[in-house]
Formats: sequence, C-alpha cells, structure tokens
Amino acid sequence: MSLLSILTGNRRPSRKGGTPDPVPPLARITPGAARSGDAVSDAPAQRQSAEVLHIPCPVISAEEDARDIHRQRGQFLARQDRWEDLVAEMARADLARDATPAGMPVAELLCFGARADVVMAVEHALTDENAAGSTPLISGIEALEHMLADHPACACRAVTVAQAHMDIGWTWRGTVTAAQVPEDNREAFEAHFDRAAEILSPYREQSSRSPLIRAAFCALHGRGAGTTDELVRDYETLIDLHPDNPAPMRSLGAYLSPRWFGSREKLELEARRTAARLTPNWGAGGYAWVMMDALADDDAACAQLDREFFIEGLHDILDRRPDQHTVNLLAAWCAVSLGRQMSGHARADATRTAIAGCCDWIVRGFMTEMHPLIWAHAAQGFDNNISIGSPRRFASAGETVALRTIRSVFDTEISAGQRILFTADGPVTAPL
Repeated sequence: MSLLSILTGNRRPSRKGGTPDPVPPLARITPGAARSGDAVSDAPAQRQSAEVLHIPCPVISAEEDARDIHRQRGQFLARQDRWEDLVAEMARADLARDATPAGMPVAELLCFGARADVVMAVEHALTDENAAGSTPLISGIEALEHMLADHPACACRAVTVAQAHMDIGWTWRGTVTAAQVPEDNREAFEAHFDRAAEILSPYREQSSRSPLIRAAFCALHGRGAGTTDELVRDYETLIDLHPDNPAPMRSLGAYLSPRWFGSREKLELEARRTAARLTPNWGAGGYAWVMMDALADDDAACAQLDREFFIEGLHDILDRRPDQHTVNLLAAWCAVSLGRQMSGHARADATRTAIAGCCDWIVRGFMTEMHPLIWAHAAQGFDNNISIGSPRRFASAGETVALRTIRSVFDTEISAGQRILFTADGPVTAPL
C-alpha cells in the first residue's frame, strides 16, 4: 500500500483551588495509622467527601503546566514555520537532558508539539469517513516530508517526521488486539512504521548519544519487527542516557510482558537488571517502574511478582521524587489502576490487594494536593489512546474517584468525627 493510498483511503473500522482554612486543634496524621479496609469506598458521594476532606486541588498542576508550555512552544514554532529555531531548541534540550519536574524530556515535548497538528488532523479524518481523503490530511504529512527533504541531514527534523508517521500508524491500528485489526488498517500501520524506520536509519549511531533519537528507535519496536534482545538493548541505552525519566522503564516493562513481545521470565530479569544499574538514581525503584505497566490485567505477572521488592521500590521512588505529580500517580495507580482489577486468581489478587494498600502510606506520608486528571486517567487504565470529549467532565470524574479513594484511607478518623486537612506538611485532623 502506497503512502498516498494510506492517506486517501477509507478506514474500516470545575475544580477547586486554594488551600484549606486551618481549624485548631490539629493532629498530625502519620503513615501507618489505623485504617478500615483497602478497597475504594462506594458509599460517600462527592459532596460528603468534600465536607470531611479539605485538600488543595490546583486548576493545573506544576507538571501539567510545564508540559503544556513546551508542547505549545513546539506547536507554535512549527505553525510559524520557524524550524531552525525549533530544531535548535530541541537539540539544546536534548543535549542538556532538560526535563519537567517529573522527568519528562523537554526535547520530546517540543517534538510532540511540532507534529501535533498533523497527527490530530489524521485522527479527525479517521473518525470521519467523509474527511478521510481531505486536503488537510494529505498536506499535513506531505508538508513534514517536504520539510525533511529540504534538510535531509537534520536529526531533529527526522525524528519529528518519523514520530509523526508512528503516531499516524497507531491511529490506523487502534487499541484492539493484533488479531482484530482489519487488513487495510494493518497495512497502513506497517507502512507508516516502515517509513519511520527508513527515515531514522541514518541516525542509529548518533542515537547512542541522544535520548531524543534513541526514544524514536525504541518507539519503532511497537510494530514488533525486531527481536526481544534488540528491544531490550534499545531501551537499556535510552534508560541509561536519561535515567531520571521513568517513562522508558514503564514502556520496557509493558513491551516485555507476555501480552506484547516478551515473557514473564524476561520481564523479571530486565526489571532486576534495571534496578541494579539505576540503584544510585532510584534505589529499588527501577524494579517498580519496569513492572508497573506489565502488571495491568496480567494474573501471571501479579502472582509471581516479588511483592516486597516492588513495594520497597515504591518507597524508594517517593523518597527520591516526592513531587505531587509522582505522589498522585503512584497513589492512583495502586488504588485504582491495579486495586480494582481483581480477577478471582487467588495469588494475583493477593498481590493486588497488598499493593492497593500502599495507597494508605502514600497518601498519609506524601500527599499535599490532589491532581484529578491523573486519577481520571488511572480509572481508564492510563490508556494513552482514550478519547476525551470534555476535559472538564473528565477531570470532574477524576476528582470523584480521588475523593472516594482518599476518604477510604481516612475512614477510621472520619468515623471518629474528624475531618482531614491537607497542608504543605501533609494531612492533619481537626474536629468536624
């Protein structure tokens, strides 16, 4: 299938800010305080939770704000056709390993913004059969290809165009299993990945020094064309180039799960190897980061998990990075993404219950504010391809999930007539 036929064919297929008012007397709540049950409470409504939980909820978190700034910067420069400026900023950020507070590389955010308009046009066209052959869809990817043709030796431009092709490929493929992908969609997916591989091929050696370029090579493994050993080598290099970024560790674990391209034994081995290499950065946290996304919907992985080592990893992550983005991410993942996936498999569910219980000490020991978008994504299994019709409703749903979960953590104190105030030093109790 030609690129042109791919592009023109028909596809088958309000939050509250501020801080709580201090109400004496206050009692500091310490991790490990009494708690009744690990499950998320179904009883309290959001209004009831608001009466007993007073927790800052910024309209946009520091991490979300930082990511938006860099994404919008990349999008703005691309729209203005200021590619020289954009390439220079991407290269500087990549060389300096610039990152957001939670470790997201600035160079990747600029790159994402630069291709966002083209990818969004494709996503729109493939959900609207009448728009599938529209001029904006064709001209968008063609414009990127022409831009690259004018500067064929520019690595940052090459990465941007290659990543755009892979994003479009995933849009064609969708989130269904490989066996469910229609043949035409599978051909489009593979054709876009083939083109991305062709674009990136001259930069293999350079990728050993550049997280931005190596991340693109890692993304190529999404088509499953290489061996597992090749996948591991690419991700190992990327992780070592920028060890403070947890995203590649999570992706490595997901790809090494039996649901994708690996096995339980390979996953365990690489999680431990990653933890050993990154002990100065993360302690045992490397094991937890690699295992995190592999545990979703995988009874075998949950049943055989080294539970104590994983929980030690969670502690080490938060000891080294106690920012509120990471705190909310781990609390939501433990209680919602994993804690609600009970399957009836005794050993797997025992692991899920134990890890869901970690939400208790995470909230009590580290949480000072709530980030609803993270909780909303956790409720959807952190699906990167989820379609969000209304960001406001999505955030509101996340707030409801978060309040119910946090309320259950303090069920004992609330039942005793206390309310919970979240301060800069963590939660404290006060009489209702």
